[in-house]
Amino acid sequence: MTAILIDGKKISEEIKREIKLETQKLKEEHGIIPGLAFILVGEDPGSQSYVKMKGKGCDEMGFYSITEKLPADVSEEKVLQLINQFNLDPKIHGILMQLPLPKHINEDKIISAIDYRKDVDGFHPINIGRMVIGLPCMKPCTPAGIQELLIRSGNDPAGKHVVIVGRSNIVGKPIANILLQKQKGANAIVTIAHTGAKDIAYYSKQADILIAAMGKAECITGDMMKSGAVVIDVGINRVEDISTKSGYRIVGDVHLESASKVASAITPVPGGVGPMTIAMVLRNTLFGARNKIYK
Repeated sequence: MTAILIDGKKISEEIKREIKLETQKLKEEHGIIPGLAFILVGEDPGSQSYVKMKGKGCDEMGFYSITEKLPADVSEEKVLQLINQFNLDPKIHGILMQLPLPKHINEDKIISAIDYRKDVDGFHPINIGRMVIGLPCMKPCTPAGIQELLIRSGNDPAGKHVVIVGRSNIVGKPIANILLQKQKGANAIVTIAHTGAKDIAYYSKQADILIAAMGKAECITGDMMKSGAVVIDVGINRVEDISTKSGYRIVGDVHLESASKVASAITPVPGGVGPMTIAMVLRNTLFGARNKIYK
């Protein structure tokens, strides 16, 4: 068996085309242009690159966007003041606080300060609570992207046994809650496996859909999954490779070569889940802008 590659880039472009059309309609019918504010603390190259990509996505969609770059030694109070400024700004429908933050700034306090109606990362406690009980909300972007990948690649999770390897607040816990909802595109039987398990393979071998989100390079191999499983690889890990110009290559949490001989479909790394996360940031911003119609 050779697994079909689930093309996250292609699916994300499909979603962005839909967002662009809805954005044009929102502007024409209601005079509203979705606005997204980025807050970046420090000079981390990875974070800067990520924010730049998201800004480019805003331009492509016809969004208004603004980026505020703050020094690494900025006070927590200053960050909170900036968040409050964007909370009150009617042109801004989404606020993205690039994480991680310097150690002297309390991330939980910062996340909770963002108006939950503008929380495009979907991390605010109110959004998490609404997600858990199945109410409309801004969902965490990577989990929401995983759900879209499954639906749009023809792998409806309904009635399937989904095993998630990893229990982070960013991926593992939210995707579990999203997929167990009694809703279209969900309604799955969900198991979470993590480092507390004596034998992760015992659980992963039971999966119809296996979601790997441990943050450990190529730790899930083909012999740890059952034949025909659909595999979603969330991991992004750097491993040394002297044959490349950079001296490293990017791999997922799944060993692609061995897994591809067992799985029916699998997401590549890069090009799988990553592009979907950015698309979901844009979709959450549009969600926030559309909600202004009903206020």
